Amino acid sequence: MSTSHHYHRHPPYLITILFLLFLNLCCLHANELELLLSFKSSVQDPLRHLSSWSYSSTNEVCLWNGVVCNNLSRVVSLDLSSKNISGRILTSATFHLPFLRTINLSNNNLSGTIPNDIFTTSSPSLRYLNLSNNNFSGSIPRGFLQNLYTLDLSNNMVSGEIYDDIGFFSNLRVLDLGGNVLTGHVPTNIGNLSRLKFLTLASNQLTGDLPAELGLMKNLKWIYLGYNNLSGEIPYQIGDLSALNHLDLVYNNISGPIPSSLGDLKELEYMFLYQNKLSGQIPPSIFSLHNLIALDLSDNSLSGDIPELVAQLQSLKILHLFSNSFSGKIPEGVTSLPRLQVLQLWSNRFSGGIPTNLGKHNNLIVLDLSTNNLTGKIPDTLCDSGHLTKLILFSNSLDGVIPPSLGECESLERVRLQRNGFSGQLPRGFNKLQLVNFLDLSNNNLRGNIGTWDMPQLEMLNLGKNNFSGELPDLSRSKRLKKLDLSGNKISGVVPLGLMTLPKLMDLDLSENEITGAIPIEFSSCKNLVNLDMSDNNLTGEIPSSFSDFPVLSNLDLSCNRLSGEIPKNLGNIESLVQVNISHNLLHGSLPLTGAFLAINATAVAGNKNLCSAKKVSVLPLCKVIRKRSTESWWFVVTSTFVAFLAVLVSGFFIALVIQRKHNSLKVKKVEQEDGTKWVIQFLDSRFTKSLKVNAILSSLKEQNVLVDKNGVRFVFKEVKKYDSLPEIPEIRKLSEHRNILKLVATCQSEKLAFLIYEDVEGKRLSQVLNCLGWERRRKIMMGIAEALRFLHYRCSPGIVAGDLSPESIVLDVKDEPRLCLGLPGLLCMNAAYMAPETREHKEVTSKSDIYGFGILLLNLITGKSSSGDEDIESGVNGSLVSWARYSYFNCNINTWIDSSINTSVHKHEIVHVINLALNCTVYDPQDRPCTKNVLKALETISSSSSSSITYFPILPSFDPLRNFN
Repeated sequence: MSTSHHYHRHPPYLITILFLLFLNLCCLHANELELLLSFKSSVQDPLRHLSSWSYSSTNEVCLWNGVVCNNLSRVVSLDLSSKNISGRILTSATFHLPFLRTINLSNNNLSGTIPNDIFTTSSPSLRYLNLSNNNFSGSIPRGFLQNLYTLDLSNNMVSGEIYDDIGFFSNLRVLDLGGNVLTGHVPTNIGNLSRLKFLTLASNQLTGDLPAELGLMKNLKWIYLGYNNLSGEIPYQIGDLSALNHLDLVYNNISGPIPSSLGDLKELEYMFLYQNKLSGQIPPSIFSLHNLIALDLSDNSLSGDIPELVAQLQSLKILHLFSNSFSGKIPEGVTSLPRLQVLQLWSNRFSGGIPTNLGKHNNLIVLDLSTNNLTGKIPDTLCDSGHLTKLILFSNSLDGVIPPSLGECESLERVRLQRNGFSGQLPRGFNKLQLVNFLDLSNNNLRGNIGTWDMPQLEMLNLGKNNFSGELPDLSRSKRLKKLDLSGNKISGVVPLGLMTLPKLMDLDLSENEITGAIPIEFSSCKNLVNLDMSDNNLTGEIPSSFSDFPVLSNLDLSCNRLSGEIPKNLGNIESLVQVNISHNLLHGSLPLTGAFLAINATAVAGNKNLCSAKKVSVLPLCKVIRKRSTESWWFVVTSTFVAFLAVLVSGFFIALVIQRKHNSLKVKKVEQEDGTKWVIQFLDSRFTKSLKVNAILSSLKEQNVLVDKNGVRFVFKEVKKYDSLPEIPEIRKLSEHRNILKLVATCQSEKLAFLIYEDVEGKRLSQVLNCLGWERRRKIMMGIAEALRFLHYRCSPGIVAGDLSPESIVLDVKDEPRLCLGLPGLLCMNAAYMAPETREHKEVTSKSDIYGFGILLLNLITGKSSSGDEDIESGVNGSLVSWARYSYFNCNINTWIDSSINTSVHKHEIVHVINLALNCTVYDPQDRPCTKNVLKALETISSSSSSSITYFPILPSFDPLRNFN
C-alpha cells in the first residue's frame, strides 16, 4: 500500500525529468543535423555521395552516407574518404560534434587553409583526424587535442614550420605530415610524443639536424623523414628506440658515420639510409640485426670491406650497397642468406671473383654487381632459385664463357654483360629465353653465328663490338624490338627483309661489318626508325628514294660503303632529319639543297669524287650547268641573255634598295641614360622601328609595364639572365617562325641586364587560368608546347634550348593556342623552378634540360599546383613538386592530387600515362630522359590511340626495393 502511495506521489517529477532529457536529446540531435548540413552546403559533391543528407531524413541521420552512430544514436564517425568532394572548409563547425571520435576526409579535392581553430574547438572525444591527400594549403593550425590518437595531414600543400606545440599532443600514436612543403627544423619538443608509434615527415623541405630527442620516443615503430634537406649526423640516441621496426632517412644531406648504436635496434626490419653523405665503414653491430629484411645504404660515401658477419642476417631479402666506395672481395657470407632476393653492389671497388656458390642457397631475383673490378668467371649457380629476373654484371673484368645454366634460366628478363672479357659462343637456349626484354652483350670477345632468335618480349638487343660472324640474325619473332645494335662484328650477307617487319624499331646499328648487296627499298616500312647506321660495310647500289617516307628519321649514316648513283632529291624533305653522313662512297650528281643537307658538315660528304654542290661546300666542287646550244638559236640565246641581264640589273637595284632600307631600319640603337646606364636596342622587325620609341621602351623596362605603341599594338617584356652577348639577327628571327612561339620584335640589353620584347597576343597567361581548364584544353597545351620544343631542338640549326617553360611564360591566345614566351641562346631564364639539375650545377645545357622543365609543366597541368625552386629528388634538394608527385604517385591513390577541374572518371587512363611521362622527363640523369620526338610521339599516342597502344616509359618508384637497377 505504501509502495503504491509512493508511486502515485512522484510521477510528475519523473515525467518532468524524462521530458527534459527528451528535449535535451532532441536539441543535441538537431545541433548535429545542422552541423552536418552546414558542412554539405560548403562543399561540392559532383558524384552525389551526400544526396542522403537532407532535412527530409532528419530522423535517419545515422543512415546518412558516411555517418556512423553509437548505441545512443549519436554521431561518432564521419568517413567521407575518396568521394571526390571539393571546395573549402570555411569553419571548423563540423568538428564540434560532441561525441565525434573519427573524421576521415582523405583522398578528396578539398582546398584552402585548414581552419585555424580546428585543434582548439573540435570535440574533446576526437581520436582520429585524417585530412590527407587533398589540396589544403597554409600552415598547420595551432593548439592541440589532448585525446587525439591519429593526425594525418599528408599529401597536401601545407607550408610553414612545425610548431613546438606539436609536443602537446601527448596521446598521439600516428603523426603523418609527409608530402607537404613544410620548412624549418624538426622541433625538439617532438620528443614529448612518448606514445607515438608512427612518425612521417617525409617529402618536405625540412632542414637542420635530426633532434637527439627522437631517442625519447620509446614506442616508435616507424620513422620516415626522407626526401628533405636534413643535415648533421644520425643521433646515437636513435639506438634507444627498442621497438623500432622501420628507419627511413633517405634523400637528405646527413653526414658522418653510421652510429654503432643502431645495432641495438633488435626489432628493426627495414633500414633505409640511401642518398645521403654518410662516410666510414658499416659498424659490425649492424650485422647482428637478425630481424633485418632490407638494408639499403646506397648512394653514400661509405668505404671499407664488407665483413663475413653479413652471414648473420638470415632474414635479409634486400641488400643495397651500390654507389659507395666499398672495396675488397664480395664476402662468401652472402651465399648463405636463404631469403636474399635482391643484391645490388654496383659502382664500388670490389675485386676478386663472384662468390662461387652465389644463388645456390639464395632466392635471387635481382643481381647487380656492375662497374666494379671483378675478375674470374660467372658461377653456374646464379639461377638455381629459378626466380632470377635481372642479371647485371657489366663493366668488370670477368672472362670465360657464359655458363650453360643461363641458357636455361627461363625467368630472366634483363641481362647486361657488356664491357667484360667473355669469349666463346652463346650458350644453347640463350637466344630463346621467352621473357628477356633487354639483352646487352656488347664489347666482349664472343664469336660464332648469331642464328635465329625466338625472344618475343625482346625490346633491346646489343651484340656490338664482338666477333660474331655469319649472316644477320632472323629476329622476326621479336615484334617489340626497339633497338638493335650489331655493329663491330664480322657479319656478312645481305640485309634480310625480316628486319623490315619490326614495327617498333627505333634504333638500328649495323655498322662496321661485312654486309653486302643493296639497301632494301622496304626499309621505309619501319615507320618508327629514328637512327639508322649502316656505315663501314660493303653495300652497293643506290640510296633508295623510299627513304623519304621515314616520318621520324633523325640520324642517317651510310658512310664508307660502295653506294653509287645520285642522292635522292626527296631525301632532304625529311623534316625530322638532323644529321646525314654519306661520305666515302661512289655517289655522283648534285647534293640536295633542302633539309639537313643545307647545313651539312663537309666531312659528311667527303670521299665522293663525282659529287658536286650548287652552293659552296669546302670539299665539293660547284656543279657545272651544261647546256647544248644549236648554232641556229644563237640569236635567241644572245637576246635572252641581254633581256635577263637587264631584268637582273633592275631587280637587283630595287632589292638592294629594300635591303638597304631594311638594314637601316634594323640598325642597332644605342642610348645612354642620365644615370650612365648604356642600353643597346636591336629591332628584329622593321614594322615596329617607327612605332616603338626608344624612350618608351626604357620607361617600360623601368616600370615593368606592358608597352602599347601608337598603333595600339601591345608588347610584353621578359627579363633574362645575361651570360653571353645576344646571337646574330638571323638566328634570333628564326625563333618566331612557329605558331606556338610568341613573336620576338626587339632585344634590349645593358652591361648587367637583358630584356626580350615580344608582340603581345590577346589572351591570358597559363598561370592565370590553369585551374579553370578541362582536360582537353590542358592536353592541347601539352601538345602545342611539345611542338614548339621539337621546332627549337630539330628545326633550328644549331638546336635552341627554350629554358623557361613555366605557366608564367605561356600565353593562351583567343584561339586557345598556347604561345611560348621564349628565351635566347646565350641567355638563361630567371625562373629557377623549371631548371634541370645540370643547369643549376652549371654543366652543359642541352635539349634534355628542356625536357626536365617540360616534365614539371606536365605536373603543373595535371595537379594545378605551381612550382617553386623545383629540383628533382635525385639531386639531393627535395620538397619540390617533382618529389611530392613521386611520393604521391607511389604511395597514394592517384585521384587525390589531380586538379579538381579535370574529370578523372573519363580521362583517368590518359592522365596516368601523362604522369608517367612527366616523371620520366624529370629524372636526374639527362641521358635517361626521353628525347623531344619521343615525348611528342607519346603525347600524340595518348591523345589518339587506345590504351593498348599508348607509348609507355617505364619509371622507377622513389621508394621501392628494386629501385635503381641498371
